[in-house]
Formats: sequence, structure tokens, C-alpha cells
Amino acid sequence: MEALLVLVGGGVGAVARYVLDGLVKSAVGKSFPWGTLTVNVLAAAVLGALHGAGAGTDVEALMGTGLCGALSTFSTFELDTVHLFQNGHHTRAAVYALGSLLLGFAVFLAFHGLLAHLT
Repeated sequence: MEALLVLVGGGVGAVARYVLDGLVKSAVGKSFPWGTLTVNVLAAAVLGALHGAGAGTDVEALMGTGLCGALSTFSTFELDTVHLFQNGHHTRAAVYALGSLLLGFAVFLAFHGLLAHLT
């Protein structure tokens, strides 16, 4: 049953990543990977909230492994960083890489703490 929950969550997460990334790129342009940053930070917030709320195994399979696993994208994060670097945007690449990690960590902790406090 957990594998089915991961499958369903992953399908929703993959489509959500595609749509959100496209919306962000349309809104702010493609000169910086804002779409990837947005989906990765959103996934960190959801994971933090799930962990802070003490979600059960089924919820973790559906929302954590499935939805957030497909919504967030380490490989695209790496590709975006390499493209920035290869195009001579060394400072942007460094800011993006470090900023993504720090922002994701901060958002995870914030949502984890919020939900842990409320439950």
C-alpha cells in the first residue's frame, strides 16, 4: 500500500513541479533558476511541516516520499548551477547553490518548529 501512495504522490508532485516551474519562469524570466528554487523551497516547507506534525507512515509515503520527492529536484538544481557557471555567471551560481541550501534548511526548520508547536 505504501508503494501505491508513493506512486500517487509522485505523480502529483511531478506535475506540480512542471506547472509551478513554468509559472515562475513566465512571471520572472529565465535569467536565474527561480522556478527550481521555488519548488525546492516549497518541498522543504512541506517536509518540515510533515515532520513537525509527526505525520504517520502513510502520510509520509504520500506527501513526503511521493509528493515532495517528485516536487523537489536535486538534479535540476545541479544542472541550473552548472549552466550559470558555464555561462560565466560565477557569482550567481555560487549565490544560487549556497542560497538554495540555506533557504531550504531555514524553511524546513521554520515549518517544522511551527507545526511541532501547534500539535
